[in-house]
Amino acid sequence: MRRRTFVTDLAATAIAPLVASDLIHAGFASALEGRGPDVDEWRAKLSTYGHDYMSMGAAEIQQRLAGELVLLRRQADRPELWGVAAKLMTLYAKTFPGSDGVKAVNWYGMAAEAADRSGDPDTRVWVRGRAAIALGYEGAALPVADRLAAEALRLDDRPSLGRLNAVMGRAHVAALRGDRSTALTLADEGRRIHDRVGSHEQDSDYAVPWWRQNVFLSLLLARLGEEHGAAEAQEAAARELPPTLPRFTTHLELHRGLMMARSGDRAGGAGYARAALEQLPPEKHSLTLRMLLAEIESVPAG
Repeated sequence: MRRRTFVTDLAATAIAPLVASDLIHAGFASALEGRGPDVDEWRAKLSTYGHDYMSMGAAEIQQRLAGELVLLRRQADRPELWGVAAKLMTLYAKTFPGSDGVKAVNWYGMAAEAADRSGDPDTRVWVRGRAAIALGYEGAALPVADRLAAEALRLDDRPSLGRLNAVMGRAHVAALRGDRSTALTLADEGRRIHDRVGSHEQDSDYAVPWWRQNVFLSLLLARLGEEHGAAEAQEAAARELPPTLPRFTTHLELHRGLMMARSGDRAGGAGYARAALEQLPPEKHSLTLRMLLAEIESVPAG
């Protein structure tokens, strides 16, 4: 049943004809050679996608990942490859808006199942934590975000990037539900975890360097109306944000727009956010940025 669902979901994705042609060619070439990429090759692909996700647009990364998942499905008979599949599925889920209510959540669920098949505790925690922070940051499917975060935290209590993501995901859920005290408590816990496990790697979706932790905090504190703390987080993120990742600079600008809107100037905040988004080339846009803009535009006036 899960394999049929996998194929159906991929088929429902608008894969361009040229991409489909490449998939067919690659699939038959692999079959004729009697092999596909080995585990090390798949891990190298995984690393590449972690970097590419940070700068590519959603449509392009979605098509490329769809192709890889079709090929990987033929080989997913080893725990190591289930782990690779789980992380690729998590990235694939992020190319759908969490507000869709079906596609993103279904893919996050399937990624969690694949992670369980890998038998690797770190992968099981990371996939659930990454899904939780993605949905919490987007402000979408909050019950799912909270459930996945809770599962991650129960699986392993050791500090890890997966646990960090889960804690920060729960913090955003609490903020959006109006639970200020819990959100701030979780933010402090997230800071402590990051002090122990924060990434030195700067530009991968599988990493949480200092600047990215501050992007998480910037939006969280903006949502809570903590203007001073949010401004400090924005400045800290901007100081270390690699210039090769302009999309995340736009994230910070939208956080400033949200602060303006929440302080009473909804029109000014929305205008500021739209102008920032327009400065980013369309091919660099992400679904998350568009959802943040919608959140700013929905702030009550006055």
